[in-house]
Amino acid sequence: MRAATLRRLIVLALIVMWELLPRSGLVAELFLPPLSKTLVAGWTDAAEYGHALAVTLYEVAIAMIIACGGGILLGAIIGSLRTPRILLMPMVSSLYAVPLVILYPVFTVWLGIGSESKIAFAAIYGLLPTMLSTAAGIQTIDPQLIVAARSMGATPSQRLLRVIIPAAIPTVLSGLRVGGALVIVGVVVSEMLISSAGIGFLISRYRTVLDSPHVFAGVLLVLAITIAFSAGVRWIERKAAIWQTGTRAGQAAEDDLGSRGLQPATT
Repeated sequence: MRAATLRRLIVLALIVMWELLPRSGLVAELFLPPLSKTLVAGWTDAAEYGHALAVTLYEVAIAMIIACGGGILLGAIIGSLRTPRILLMPMVSSLYAVPLVILYPVFTVWLGIGSESKIAFAAIYGLLPTMLSTAAGIQTIDPQLIVAARSMGATPSQRLLRVIIPAAIPTVLSGLRVGGALVIVGVVVSEMLISSAGIGFLISRYRTVLDSPHVFAGVLLVLAITIAFSAGVRWIERKAAIWQTGTRAGQAAEDDLGSRGLQPATT
């Protein structure tokens, strides 16, 4: 049986169990309402959930841009330069080990309980692993590759595009996956702690009144966001793999021509 088919069967089995276990009385509906009741609750208050989803997506998008873009940029700088790497890497690694959720009250004091504090908290939450992975990926590049590219007259931009980025892409994407997931976690958790809008706020509000169907309707929306993000990262990984293959093939062809004393045709 193919892995994809097996995964679909597992998902289908979980959906069936979600519906049948509460209805059979094996699991109390307070802890796990039937899937049908959860969907009905979400559909009944679709306008409320739609507004909350828009708020959460806005916060996730802004925080994702800051965390992933800033993390890759800072990681590239730290990983490429010896002095910043020696000074900052131990500090960043130690900070990453701290559960940053304990600092969220500080963000609310500085920025209030609106979207600004959620974005700032989630951005920092996701920036650290992205930065560390990017820096680590650049450090794992074989120095001989860069030396060889420099000796062949490659410009800094050519070294960056043809050597450094292709060699570091797998690690960078791994950090992007972790950092992006933590951004989603950071936004939802911060909304659950102190907020007046967003999916996390709805989950927390309905939890206080023991309205399990509405709680799980919010959980389903969070799950949908994470699935969409994961699918997006997989798409980027496929495109990056194709680009890496093409870049390496082109470089190999140029090297072969160079070894024969020929120059590639240009237009």
